[in-house]
Amino acid sequence: MTHSLVGLALGELVERALPAAANPVLARTRRRALLLTGLLASNFPDLDLILTPLLPAPLGYLIHHRGHTHTLLYALPQVALLLALAWLLWPAARRLVRADRLARHAIAGTALLGMVLHLSFDALNVYGVHPFHPFDSRWLYGDLVFIVEPVFWTALGVALALARRGALRWLMLALFTGLPVLFTWSGYLQWGSLAGLAAVALAVALAYLLWGTRAGLHAAVLACAGFVGVQAVAGQFARGQVRAALAEAAPGSRVLDIPLSSFPANPLCWSFATVSTGPAAGQYGVRVGVLSLAPGMAPVSSCPARFGGVPGSAGTAVAWKHSETHSLAGLRALQRSNCHVDAWLRFARVPSLAGGVATDIRFGAPGEPNFSTLPYAARAGAPCPAPVAAWGYPRADLLGR
Repeated sequence: MTHSLVGLALGELVERALPAAANPVLARTRRRALLLTGLLASNFPDLDLILTPLLPAPLGYLIHHRGHTHTLLYALPQVALLLALAWLLWPAARRLVRADRLARHAIAGTALLGMVLHLSFDALNVYGVHPFHPFDSRWLYGDLVFIVEPVFWTALGVALALARRGALRWLMLALFTGLPVLFTWSGYLQWGSLAGLAAVALAVALAYLLWGTRAGLHAAVLACAGFVGVQAVAGQFARGQVRAALAEAAPGSRVLDIPLSSFPANPLCWSFATVSTGPAAGQYGVRVGVLSLAPGMAPVSSCPARFGGVPGSAGTAVAWKHSETHSLAGLRALQRSNCHVDAWLRFARVPSLAGGVATDIRFGAPGEPNFSTLPYAARAGAPCPAPVAAWGYPRADLLGR
């Protein structure tokens, strides 16, 4: 939904930035073409999901989703394919681009920017992207916003609803104001988060009422950018708290990575993981927990349990949920001896290994399988997975690479 709203908002903004078309028929076609181009371009890279059957689960999803189609280099042929399909399948759009040079450039620019925005929004969360492959195949992580962020839905959804007319406007407004209420009632959002989302919706609506549709869209974009900025500052404070807590829990450890994921629409509550070496020689540790940046106002116990909160930890700033230590030599030997683990380690950022099963505990507690869980011991004698993309190992530091 986020990618779709971003693409539609892009198309709407480009349309309203262009001079009015003299021909009413071409004007309608231009607007539809820009909206559809923005919508499709902002979702196009996720077509890599059709490649997931190339490898056995979960490796197909882990290796091929957010893969080649999520790189800047491969954005160019995707833009060419999207525009070619529009040219072949949409006669009205074909007539438009033949007749109107400005529309032709606007549609091509919208397609390219839609692809880039897809990568940019994917880069904001803890999952990560590697946009500069093949020149740099390392994963990059924003660690700023929840992977399904209602602030984006509310701001962009309300702005786009107000740009519509008739029943569609009211249906969209009901959807994008009703969803946060439903999520709060279901325990996924704090009441403070709901109040913040209501403030965003009111700000966008006020800009629309005072200055029109374009101002409403601009207010929505500013709300999204402002929220990301707030998350960036809050994330720095969160990392500082985690480092201090780890130094107290495991003195002498050397921190390698602190993956962060905020709770939805909530700059105060964060889920985190740590990857560290030591304190004993030849060992590494992974830990997960939850923290609050304002424990006096919103203790860890108030962070929604539906998204990993820790009930019963009232008044605390940091609550540890799990920790484990392993041998560095054992991890490296397993990578060399098990090609399934080697492929899995091209994705895993916080590797948990227990009982012949590997899980990236960014996405769930050990013992609770998630989409990253690999039963590597059971596959030790199976043929090696192929094709495996040459992404950089997130834990190259542990592997000695």
